[in-house]
Amino acid sequence: MLNLFKKIFISTLILISLESSASSISKDAEDRGINDKCHKYLTEVENAYQLSGLNMTFVHPENNENLPSLHVSSQIYNNGSSTFSATLVPDKENCYLSTVMVTAINNQSCSQIAQIKSKNDQNLQTSNYADGKFIVITPKDDTYQTILSSSGENSCTITESRMMWPGR
Repeated sequence: MLNLFKKIFISTLILISLESSASSISKDAEDRGINDKCHKYLTEVENAYQLSGLNMTFVHPENNENLPSLHVSSQIYNNGSSTFSATLVPDKENCYLSTVMVTAINNQSCSQIAQIKSKNDQNLQTSNYADGKFIVITPKDDTYQTILSSSGENSCTITESRMMWPGR
């Protein structure tokens, strides 16, 4: 048991030592030497999501150009916070990308948020689960999925997930 604890503790220290807070998530990735194609996609995603905040990048210490990397950016707002995560997987001239954006909103219910999203985009399909405590929003083209999780009468956690296979 002590040996397992030591391994977990050492692993945690290694991960923490890789932490950084560069001026942008893509700059941080570039400084760590990730694959050029993956860097290009990360820059595009960063601009699309307008990411700015505390950034962390995790790469393999010896083979950062050919192995997957993890990029995290956290932001604080006056009515909540968000955490964005991207996993980039290089594959020769391609780069596969999965993203997760979790946003906590403290002054709107999930049903209010779902109504606003549906009103702004008529192509969204919504499904309710657990008496409305969870609302799943999906566009007709299935490019992403959003889960709204009720965290109180007037608060909601929004989780948006995407998987992209550019070049395929």
